[in-house]
Amino acid sequence: MQKTAIPLVALSLFCAGCAPAPASSTPAASHATGLPAAALPAAGGAPHRPWANGQPATSNGPSAGTSPTTGAANLAAGTLYLNPATGRKERIVAAIGRTAVLIGDSQSEGAAGVSAKDTWTNTGLAKLGYNVVFCGRGGTGFVAANGPVGNYPDALEKGHWNVPYGPAPLVVIEGGGNDAGRGATDDQIIANASRLIQDLRQTYPASRFVIIGTLAKGAMSGGGRRTQVDSLLGAFAAKNGIPFISAGDWLTAYSLTDKMADGVHLTGAGHRILSDVLAGKLAALGVAAP
Repeated sequence: MQKTAIPLVALSLFCAGCAPAPASSTPAASHATGLPAAALPAAGGAPHRPWANGQPATSNGPSAGTSPTTGAANLAAGTLYLNPATGRKERIVAAIGRTAVLIGDSQSEGAAGVSAKDTWTNTGLAKLGYNVVFCGRGGTGFVAANGPVGNYPDALEKGHWNVPYGPAPLVVIEGGGNDAGRGATDDQIIANASRLIQDLRQTYPASRFVIIGTLAKGAMSGGGRRTQVDSLLGAFAAKNGIPFISAGDWLTAYSLTDKMADGVHLTGAGHRILSDVLAGKLAALGVAAP
């Protein structure tokens, strides 16, 4: 199958705490677990007070004893901001108008020696001109959690990771593999997917949404439950009017079974191939960066 390369016009932004990656000369930020919005101290819990890494802001916000800020416009990138519309802490990022918010698992975070910036989802979005902010953790999903990091809706609601603040033009949700592997039922997946979309639409009422299904071999080639979950997510997306990109047969459709680092994760070469595939699918949906 002929694939058209799309020029890479933007770099992706990542770190475990759902924040833009720092420059290479700066140590990576630690994962910010934060506090549930309801548990924020009264002195700092009023709308518009910035927070950094789950604590009252210091260098990125007002010092102790100062009045809360009146808005997010002048806050430094990386600051956590209590959004009065959602009651959740959200992260200030540069160039929000060209940001794609990517929620996902190890397919997007990276695994088996592949870094986050080189995964097929992150690179595919960057090829369309987006600054990509990844929110998620390997081993998680719509239902599946990974230690202290909850499943997608729990992690968002409890502040295990913090989505960008402001009108991001695109929100992409990828996953389902860990749910398939851990026996999550259809009803559990759909219930949590619904909850996640409802939560995200509070933050991004005007954004476009895309769901990317579960990477698998296909029903006739041993895809099993992973392919079933991919189809389930496709039906959910259709019911909710959300564009869907099925990945439930991509490992066989694009001859990638010999480019697997293990039974689930691609090698670097496999990620590069699928990044072009995904970029083409996204471009066909008309969701290139503004």
